[in-house]
Amino acid sequence: MTPEDFLDTVREENKTPLSRLGSSKALYADTHGELDKTPVLNAAATAELAAAETFETWADSEENDTARAVFEAAAADERDHYEQVAAKLGDEDGGDRVPAIQAYLRDLDASIPRLGGFCGRVLAARASKKQLVGFFVGKADPKTSQLFRDLASDLDEQEQQAVAALGDLCESDEDWAVALDAASEALQAAYREYTEALESMGVNPKPVC
Repeated sequence: MTPEDFLDTVREENKTPLSRLGSSKALYADTHGELDKTPVLNAAATAELAAAETFETWADSEENDTARAVFEAAAADERDHYEQVAAKLGDEDGGDRVPAIQAYLRDLDASIPRLGGFCGRVLAARASKKQLVGFFVGKADPKTSQLFRDLASDLDEQEQQAVAALGDLCESDEDWAVALDAASEALQAAYREYTEALESMGVNPKPVC
């Protein structure tokens, strides 16, 4: 498997989670039905802070230099993302809730599954950023929609660095399979949380809107 094949396979095998996580219902689920600026920003800040803390922990414990460099760069990105989103909130900021995808990632303790799970998180985050941009466009708030466009652009480099690292570390089909499983499990964790949140509010999670 090549790095390019890896990303294509992750997307192909996780079409449903990615389509649902990129739907307008995803924000509804993240905010538990409170589709207003403050709850949406709070949800975004929570996601960025949790990602920063995960990648900081990985960077501190990672023994492989290549993987550690990926995690250090991503941790810095996500910490900066959190600070920019939190600044929009003023006195309010993201809570200490750990999203399901981050809870899954924090249980990974080896380089290849971490990098695979990292790629899954990038795909989920990209879907979320698209919805955040759309939400603030709809609220006639061009500065905040542009903020999320800018944050989304960092995901491209994160993805490229992680896939390149996998190309260096994966020496067999079995290694690529481990990375693929981790990416898919990360996306499935996010999808399960999405589904459970909507069902708890009496909303059918299946139709995409």
